[in-house]
Amino acid sequence: MTGYDRRLVEHLLPAVWDAEAAYGIRNPQAPDADMPKGTVDKKAASILFAHLADIRHGWATAPLSLGERQALVLRYGADLPDDESGALQGVTGRAVRYRCERGVGKIAACLNGLEYVDGYEEPTTVD
Repeated sequence: MTGYDRRLVEHLLPAVWDAEAAYGIRNPQAPDADMPKGTVDKKAASILFAHLADIRHGWATAPLSLGERQALVLRYGADLPDDESGALQGVTGRAVRYRCERGVGKIAACLNGLEYVDGYEEPTTVD
């Protein structure tokens, strides 16, 4: 399975709360729509559905704080700006950005089977 980075987690997160969001998610491995169609190798088929299942699992199992969960729901589920989200949570927009950054990192680390280390771009392995 492909490793999960922050970009991919952020791309997939809206599908946790909106099943129809999957219709708007483009498979990055798919050819452009105007390209001719070829034969399909079943072993190299789309992994989009696996990603969607994984992101839901990551949301359910990652060690997120309540504030991180709230910030992620408000940004990726409700699509609120940081300042509005912060007002609802009683924190600043900057705090919301920090909570989202940590939350996305924790989900990516969880999906990769790694331990999230705050302040590092790449998580470390769990011993």
